[in-house]
Formats: sequence, structure tokens, C-alpha cells
Amino acid sequence: MEINTGNTAWLLLSSALVLLMTPGLALFYGGLNRSKGTLNMMMMSFSCIGLISVLWALYGFTLAFGTNDSSGVNKIIGSFSQYLGTGTSWMNEIWQVGGQGIGIPTYVVMAFQMMFAIITVALISGSLSDRLKFGGWVLFALGWFTLVYVPVAHWIWGGGWIGANLGALDFAGGTAVHINAGAAALGVVLVLGKRIGWPRENMRPHNVPFVALGAGLLWFGWFGFNAGSELTVDSVTSAAFVNTQLATAAALCGWCLVEWIRDGKPTLVGASSGAVAGLVAITPACGFIPPLAAILLGIVAGALCALAVSLKYRFGYDDSLDVVGVHFVGGWIGSLFIGFFATTQVNAVAARESLFYGGGVDQLWRQFLGSAIVTVYSFAIAAILALVLKAIKVFRVSEDAEVGGIDIADHGESAYDFTPSGGAGGGGAFAMAGLSSSTTDSTTPVSEKVAG
Repeated sequence: MEINTGNTAWLLLSSALVLLMTPGLALFYGGLNRSKGTLNMMMMSFSCIGLISVLWALYGFTLAFGTNDSSGVNKIIGSFSQYLGTGTSWMNEIWQVGGQGIGIPTYVVMAFQMMFAIITVALISGSLSDRLKFGGWVLFALGWFTLVYVPVAHWIWGGGWIGANLGALDFAGGTAVHINAGAAALGVVLVLGKRIGWPRENMRPHNVPFVALGAGLLWFGWFGFNAGSELTVDSVTSAAFVNTQLATAAALCGWCLVEWIRDGKPTLVGASSGAVAGLVAITPACGFIPPLAAILLGIVAGALCALAVSLKYRFGYDDSLDVVGVHFVGGWIGSLFIGFFATTQVNAVAARESLFYGGGVDQLWRQFLGSAIVTVYSFAIAAILALVLKAIKVFRVSEDAEVGGIDIADHGESAYDFTPSGGAGGGGAFAMAGLSSSTTDSTTPVSEKVAG
């Protein structure tokens, strides 16, 4: 079969859009974090671009999407050899869907799915800010990617048992990405423990413009994430694109409405978080539900996620940047909405009509069971990995490093330089702002790396 240039160009563009989401996530998380841990927070996202890209090419893609293994374990894991190390034997292969070629080179599908793997691992980092050693993060990312993300991607998208046998649907990653990462985040924070001073000390976002910019980049890239997951360009692609916009806009409104009623004032952080909650929730359902259902989904997700982020205070787990409240809860909402509103009128892949389209609860229980299985598996493996890393003492930074700033302790740099800029006695920016700078001996060397 010849290459379909239109479909191939669309998927290459979508791959680039999804990659952009990870730097967007770094800005979103970095702005939500305290200033003294900004770079460490962003570095965890950027490190995933490096580490997971290589691992995906070496063995992730073949284990998640390979199909030619004769060992009889294809429902649990993919092929151990088909795409191993991205060899040249399949460079001219055309990707098959349902036994039919779609005109897209397999290499392009490999690249598209690589971007999903990158951001899924990076999502977990938002729960761990200010206290996890960077080396511990790298080891955890390697282990969780290998033991959890790769097999779960196969179970849901690669012909494995959740998608093929159970019949649970996930268009673009509500279960495989968001529930998966959210459950892992909860498992790790319970082992890692709370930040020093939490929840008594002020740990509010240090840079709200960063948060809004990051949310905007995530919103932009998410069109590739969701609409690109159809792979080809057709009516389902357009439905996924429109539903992504509508649900995200509605969730922004829903979150702000909750803030307005509860606190008396809507905030930009709330609007940004609401948009992300809507993006999360529409991800599994975007290619299966009609537009009005997408709007309802967004309102529900925005409101419920705004309320869910306070659960950490009630139950006492320190999920620093609300990965559980937004991604885990939002992923569950989106997955269950498939059971309520999916219809073959939007996508024939939804082989069963949902509850509100006359299909009863058949698809709903399948969605619940598939999401529950991934929740338990990801939570358990993440907690075990965290316990192992804790036992070998590569997990949490020292109290001095945490109080002084993990940026300096782990990376030898800081996001902001607060030293006076006007020379000795000049006061610099501090004097211009009407503030007095601390007096020091001008002969004493001053470190270039000052914790924010």
C-alpha cells in the first residue's frame, strides 16, 4: 500500500503537538511550585523527553504495540522482537488497523506513541515536588515506564486484554495516561511523605503567568493528543477536535464557578487548572461522544476536580500540584462518561451503545472495571518501586536540602537571582523597589547560585 501523505502529515504534526505538551507541562508545574524548586520541577519533565524517548525506541514500542510474538502472551505484552531497537527491517512498513493499512508508516505511529509515553511519566512528577532526589526520580521513571506504562498501553491500545477482551474504550488516554499516572502519583506520595511544613506553611504558586502559559501550551498541544489519536483524518477526527475545545472551555467555566461560589473570587490559577481538568476528562471520550455531552462532561469535570483537590487536606497526603485531584479524578470522570454517552453515531468503534443511547449499563461496567484494574496495578507497582528506592536511600533529599531549596542541592542552580544588581552599596533592584538589601563584606565572594 502506498503512503497516504495527508494522513501521514497529520500524524507527524500531531506528534510535534504532543511533544510540545511536555515543555508546557514543565511551565505549568514550574509556576505552581515554590520558587526554590522551580528548576527541579521543570527538569523532571525535560528529563522524561530524553530518557523515555530512548527507552521507547529500544523496547517500549515493540512491547506495547508489537503483535507477531508466538509465545502466546500477546494479551499481556506485545512482541519481544518485532520492533526491537527500531530496526530498519520495518522502515517501509505501513501501519495496520483492523487488518487494513491506513497509509501511515509504522515509524510515524511509533513516534506519535513515543510522545504519549513521555508526558505520561512526566505527569507523575507534579505530586513529588521539592523533596524527591533527581536521581531517585530517574530510577523511578525508568522502572514505572517499563513495568507499568508499557504493559498498560498494550492492554488498552496494543491488542491486549482490557481493550480486546474486556471491551473498555479509551480514545486517547484517559485510562492509559491520566488514571495510570494519577494512581502512581498517589502510591509514591504515600511512601515519600509530606513536604516539611505542609500544610501549615504558605506553598502557593510562585509564578501565575507561568501557570497560564503552560496551560495554554497544553491546550494547544492537546488537539494533537486527542484528534491525532484517530491517526487518520476523517469525521471522528473532527469530532475529537471539537469535543476537546468544548469540554475544556466548559471545564474552565465550571472550575471558576466553584471558586466564585466558594471563595468569592475566581482566579487565573483556577481557570488554568479547570482547563487542564477538562482536557484530562475529555481525553478518553473525545472520539465517542457528541458535542453536547462533551460540554456536560467539561462542566462536571471542572466542578468536581475543583472540589477534589481539597481531598489531600482531608486525608493527609501531600500531592504537591494536585495530580490526583486533576488527572486521576478527571480521568475517571471521562472514562465513565463513555459508559453514559458513547454512541456508534459518532464512532462505529463504540460497538455498544451507552446507557443514555439505549444500551444499558453494559459499556459502563466495562469502563469501570478497566479503569479500576489500571488504578490498582499502577498504584501498587509505583508504591513498591518507591519503597525499594527508599530502602536503598536514593529517594528523598535531606531536610537541609529541602529547606534550602532542591534546585541548589540537586542541580547547583536556581531559577531566580535575588542578589542586588547595582554593585556594592548601590542596592540595585532592591533600592529601586524601596527595599533595603542586606549588608555584606564586599570582599566576601557571593555564590552565583542563589536559591529562589
